[in-house]
Amino acid sequence: MVGSITNAHSNFSLVNVNGGSLEEKVDEIRELIGKVEGDPLRIVGVGAGAWGSVFIAMLQEAYGSLREKVLIRIWRRPGRAVDRPTAEQLFKVINSREDVLRRLIRRCAYLKYVEARLGDRTLHADEILKDGFCLNMIDTPLCPLKVVTNLQEAVWDADIVINGLPSTETLEVFEEISKYWKERITAPVIVSLAKGVEAELGTEPRIITPTLMINRATGVPLENILYLGGPNIASEIFNKEYANARICGAGKWRKPLAKFLRQPHFIVWDNGDLVTHEIMGGLKNIIKNSFIEAVPKCYFKQEIDNIRCGFIEKIEHQGKILSVLDFARWL
Repeated sequence: MVGSITNAHSNFSLVNVNGGSLEEKVDEIRELIGKVEGDPLRIVGVGAGAWGSVFIAMLQEAYGSLREKVLIRIWRRPGRAVDRPTAEQLFKVINSREDVLRRLIRRCAYLKYVEARLGDRTLHADEILKDGFCLNMIDTPLCPLKVVTNLQEAVWDADIVINGLPSTETLEVFEEISKYWKERITAPVIVSLAKGVEAELGTEPRIITPTLMINRATGVPLENILYLGGPNIASEIFNKEYANARICGAGKWRKPLAKFLRQPHFIVWDNGDLVTHEIMGGLKNIIKNSFIEAVPKCYFKQEIDNIRCGFIEKIEHQGKILSVLDFARWL
């Protein structure tokens, strides 16, 4: 993170960004997918953790006003209750932000947060997400989102699916999704935000990446599955701090999607090496967490953040997967 973009959370709909208006960006993706007039581009987020929610919220802020051309929604599981301490903290956040307070009052949604603060009502994660609060990140209010709790309703007609699930849940959920795509004529485009690998045990144990899990579970060709990641923190990205990411996969989709996703504060590069970036993204998180634990307590937070960012960038820019020996030598 090297700076902050002083952009208010406003409607960007027709602002020129990176060489073209947002409407032109939507039209380019619509044409590539084969959408006809009157049939909106449907973008669906699957999973509502911090990064998945922020990613969909960024798209909603940028393209949400173009309702005739694009529809954006997010799926999360129903039933997750918000505990009393979290409801109390959420109430503090709401009252500390005049813009959020006014928005909830206009939407007639403020009273339920008062009742939850008093312990007279139980809020649920999908309920507060509709108002722009991610349970994993309540200190950073997002924009209101279209939330769907029925997986079939969310994905059956999606053109672009954003996988915001952790790698540990990706296979299970996409096996469920595959049941709703059996009669599809055209395959959707899937952008996975999941980092890391899972173990596949068998006669020859091996590792399997989230994009490969999605391919096996759904039958969607690998050229339609991409990975997007970078050394960023979700709340900082939504607060318009400068960030960069890479989208990796087949050239047919990655270059137009890089342009579509790019914003003034969120720079998206493209790269054809899908597997390396996906694995290194997971390795980066493991090393980052271990590294920060080992940093002496005498370091100031800013010094730790600077070290962390530099360390992550070094890992993210490796051109190949390092062997254990190579990696140890590099350290």
